[in-house]
Amino acid sequence: MPDRVKAYKIVDLLVFSVFALQQLYGFVGVAKNLIMEEEDTRKWEDLDTDILVKIFQGFDIFELTSGLGQICSSWRYAACDPLLWKTLDLSMLKSNYIKIPLEPYVYVDGRSDKQLTRLLKISLNLSRECVTTLIFHFYSYVTDDQLTYTAERSPNLKRLVLPAWNRIKKTGICKSIRMWKDLESLAMPSIANPPYLMEEISKNCKKFSQLKIFGPCDILFVQTLIRCVPNLKVLSLRCSMLHLDALLLILNGLKNLEVLNISHCYIVEDRPAPASRRVVEKLDDTILDKGSRLRNFFTCRDESCTMCQRTKADEGFMRWYKYEEGSWKEDEVKSLAI
Repeated sequence: MPDRVKAYKIVDLLVFSVFALQQLYGFVGVAKNLIMEEEDTRKWEDLDTDILVKIFQGFDIFELTSGLGQICSSWRYAACDPLLWKTLDLSMLKSNYIKIPLEPYVYVDGRSDKQLTRLLKISLNLSRECVTTLIFHFYSYVTDDQLTYTAERSPNLKRLVLPAWNRIKKTGICKSIRMWKDLESLAMPSIANPPYLMEEISKNCKKFSQLKIFGPCDILFVQTLIRCVPNLKVLSLRCSMLHLDALLLILNGLKNLEVLNISHCYIVEDRPAPASRRVVEKLDDTILDKGSRLRNFFTCRDESCTMCQRTKADEGFMRWYKYEEGSWKEDEVKSLAI
């Protein structure tokens, strides 16, 4: 169905929404213009812009990109309002994929790629560089081209929630980071070679202070953080596999850390051979004492906790697709806002 036709499908919803908003704002004259009489049916361009923006704020990304801006110049103006685009939330859109044995270890169908590309092009055109928060679904397999296209058109980005890393390469993420000079907060999957990314953030993102990791956090990752982002203030490892030596290094080495969230973590201790890896069921007093010096130290070792049970069952490699939509991007730390 053409975008323009889709947009007209929303008109009925707008009519009812305007009458509801009339009670709140007192725009009696506007409501009268929307009475479905023959002489008034073509006066959508007279609708107050503030009301249109308020209505559009209730729409999801699919509705906002369905062709609203093609109805008339007034709707186009409202559809580009910064209030609609400070947060570009694509978390409802995930790729259709199958796992394969070779890199990038997933095959994404062409329809998924085309849909994501289309949404990015329309939304970033409407946003006019107003996006400060960008959220991808964890299982949205973004390409380098899609990521750099987004970076070029969102230079004021402050908060980024990245998707699975499979199709993102070093060149793509580094090029994007160079364009996000104001980046403050990043949520990302754990990666095998973190130095290049953190080094790029260190060189280009001087306000960077918050990091959330989905996936294993080992000694290499923490060493990289201490070297590249020593001023990190907030770190969340929620629902991840956390190595005990890495946790101790975090508490000792990140001198400016204020908030640490290890809720629902699968904590393991690596021991010399022939001893096997040990799962840490209880944090010792040394760790709790060091954590108490932070402004906030969040833990959860409750055997009845559903999230702890999930992390343990998944052995620290959380299978987010098995659980309720959106749980992967939630966090108990309010200061993270992610």
